[in-house]
Amino acid sequence: MSGKKVVVITGASDGIGAAAARGLHAAGHTVVVVGRSAEKTRAVAEELSVDGYVADFTRLDDVERLAGRLRDTYPRIDVLANNAGGVFGTRRKTVDGFEKTFQVNHLAPFLLTRRLLDTLIASRASVLQTSSTVRFAKEIHLDDLDHDRHYDPVHAYGASKLENILFTTELHRRHHAEGLSAASFYPGNISTNFASDTTSPVMRLVRFVGTKPLIGRALLNTPEQGADQLVWLADGTPGTDWRSGAYYFKRKDVPPRNPQAADPDLARGLWERSEELLAGRLSEPA
Repeated sequence: MSGKKVVVITGASDGIGAAAARGLHAAGHTVVVVGRSAEKTRAVAEELSVDGYVADFTRLDDVERLAGRLRDTYPRIDVLANNAGGVFGTRRKTVDGFEKTFQVNHLAPFLLTRRLLDTLIASRASVLQTSSTVRFAKEIHLDDLDHDRHYDPVHAYGASKLENILFTTELHRRHHAEGLSAASFYPGNISTNFASDTTSPVMRLVRFVGTKPLIGRALLNTPEQGADQLVWLADGTPGTDWRSGAYYFKRKDVPPRNPQAADPDLARGLWERSEELLAGRLSEPA
């Protein structure tokens, strides 16, 4: 361990986020938990005797308030773990007018990171993104990030996880020279409450398997196993233990199994398009 760090984890009220919070707290770090459920977030925060914040990523006003409170409370943030996310069923728009999966999984963490950017750079922080395998993710189109032309839950989820990787590589390209580091990772298939409100047959099957102990243990990782990747990255030192801008699986720097993930023009375009969509919420370009 390179020293006590301030680690902010979103999606920390359950699953691998909560498991990572426990692991990093046990390692001596100052953990800040963020979750959507007030009850679950409070339970984890009280269990660990740490600060907890509630934010619903389907509401960008919540994300902005969260960023403001974190800036005011923590002059130094060593790790921002963008772990919150979900897969949903019927296509829905948020109160902000964006497709729900796109906003929760990409646009909200993009906004949170951007609004904390000055603090993160001054702290020489690491920004970590919980992604997925993206092996089967279909193409993403910068002119249809809301999936207006075609939508299905699995495609929307896969696209958002690919966007997490592209955001990571572009964040590294733009700000690593200023001291910021970034990495994305695939935690494996995890047995958690993730996708509990989806109507997708594929995701329902995965959840069903997770309820069967014998099958689930053979095919799915526990939240603690999935959190290992996040804990290892957060606890480690970029440039020594891991490489900034990279994608990790089982603590190994591996190329994502999707050619779009290695497209620098797509990464740059996604960043620019995200800024356009959030223009009214970003005080100045980064």
